[in-house]
Amino acid sequence: MLARLSLMLLLACAVLPARAGTIEQALAKLAPEERAHQACAIKGLATVRRDARLRKADRMKTSILAPAVLQGTLLTAKGGAVHAGEHWYALSFTCQLAGDFMKATSFSFTLGAEIPKATWDRHGLW
Repeated sequence: MLARLSLMLLLACAVLPARAGTIEQALAKLAPEERAHQACAIKGLATVRRDARLRKADRMKTSILAPAVLQGTLLTAKGGAVHAGEHWYALSFTCQLAGDFMKATSFSFTLGAEIPKATWDRHGLW
């Protein structure tokens, strides 16, 4: 159920950006740490799409190759991933969150290598 809600949040962000109330309502239902991950993924997608290589980014995961770490209101991921076009890429990022984890206030990233399609299943990518 949590994975389904996470997918719904990402789809809502990508497809219905004007429905902020819906996204906020969905985030409010999540446990604080999961809310932090989702808020960072939402902000992250908006940020990475400004990079010409990632204009088609439509999915982001925070803990694929290594677990993301939440310390206070800072989420740091050294093993995230982003999907753009028909490719997944490794992604490292830092994401600053509001105190209630409902919104990410900043997001900076470093794009890594393409993740080989042969390993997608093992990492839970689709």
